[in-house]
Amino acid sequence: MSANLLQRSLASVWHPCTQMKHHESMPLVPVVKGEGAWLITEDGRRLLDGISSWWVNLFGHCNPRIGAALHDQLDRLEHAMLAGFTHPPVVELSERLSALSGHRLGHAFYASDGASATEIALKMSVHYWRNRGLPAKNRFVSLAGSYHGETAGALAVTDVPLFRDAYAPLVRPGAVVPVPDSRLASGGISAADIARQAARALERHLEEHHAETAALIVEPLVQGAAGMVMYDEEYLRLARALCDRYQVHLIADEIAVGCGRTGSFFAWEQVDNSTHAGWPDFLCLSKGISGGYLPLSLVLSRHEIYHGFYADESARGFLHSHSYTGNPLACRAALATLDIFTEDEVLATNRSRGDRLEQLLRERLGRHAAIRHLRRRGMIFAFDVAGAAPDFARRFFTAALEQGALLRPIGNTVYFMPPYILDQAECEHLVSAAAAALDVVLN
Repeated sequence: MSANLLQRSLASVWHPCTQMKHHESMPLVPVVKGEGAWLITEDGRRLLDGISSWWVNLFGHCNPRIGAALHDQLDRLEHAMLAGFTHPPVVELSERLSALSGHRLGHAFYASDGASATEIALKMSVHYWRNRGLPAKNRFVSLAGSYHGETAGALAVTDVPLFRDAYAPLVRPGAVVPVPDSRLASGGISAADIARQAARALERHLEEHHAETAALIVEPLVQGAAGMVMYDEEYLRLARALCDRYQVHLIADEIAVGCGRTGSFFAWEQVDNSTHAGWPDFLCLSKGISGGYLPLSLVLSRHEIYHGFYADESARGFLHSHSYTGNPLACRAALATLDIFTEDEVLATNRSRGDRLEQLLRERLGRHAAIRHLRRRGMIFAFDVAGAAPDFARRFFTAALEQGALLRPIGNTVYFMPPYILDQAECEHLVSAAAAALDVVLN
């Protein structure tokens, strides 16, 4: 039965972010059921989902509260076009997200996936400056190693050659400035010092190119696809001030790091600036916002941005659309997700859960000879493996599956982004599986 399912998938499905030929030697994993933090395969194996199924599943598979909300919505309204129409779930979700930002951001614009949210923010920025009579401001700046999606516009601000280079003829590349990687801190140089050095490089770039620059886009606090690169919030404070000085928008890509991943609902809350000017001009969300149930992404913007499009002429409006924009079912899943955050005091509970997981990691792996830079930000944990072979990620992934865990390294970086529901035994299982997989791969 399992072999048949695998053969059918290979014969009919083109799997994402995959060299399909690799599946000649590395079989697909046939998942037939989800249960809390676990995925269950066709042959009955149980795999602890240590990466939340690509960072989306916040409260476990087949969560009864999100499922109940969707069942209720199915009997009310499954979809209606959002151009010229509206409906309760999209209005309530937009209101609640704005409130979570202290009403500094609002007017949510919806799509389905993270890359689409990036495209929306980039287009909004350029169009805003055009509406302001500054059409030359149409280029972008991003951090070294950044990842913001794989559509053509998003690739322009993605600094990962593996994703970008094959499509170079389609992409108008942006500028890249240094990332304030905290791993560079040593001796008397702190992570905040590294952040200030990187901010000075950004300042030099904007001083010379601000007239043609529409926006700076950043992944706040953690760069995911770069290998969970973590950095000090001082960089974001300085970047916000520089963008204000040089009239450049700041786009916060919280697709991966939002929804509690870094310890606060929005990562930007940790920038420690309560003034209106301290927030980004655009904030992108996706992945965990629907609890991992349905495709949903959105862009929140500062009120000045919205009013920059408010005019009699249609050409001054933001003429962008997706057929499933603001889908009621996806929005209802997101509302149920926000309810769980409130009812279960998730952010507070995650602090103690994260402390336990970090303690286990340090006890079991902290002194391992090959491990470097064991680090944590909220519910994101990572370490680098020194001397890892080129095929380390694939071999570790396979070895972890044998130990009953889904862990998918990025290069030589092993990371953990589990659902926010792990109990003590599940934390211990995840760390034990990682330690055993490391021993298999390195010995």
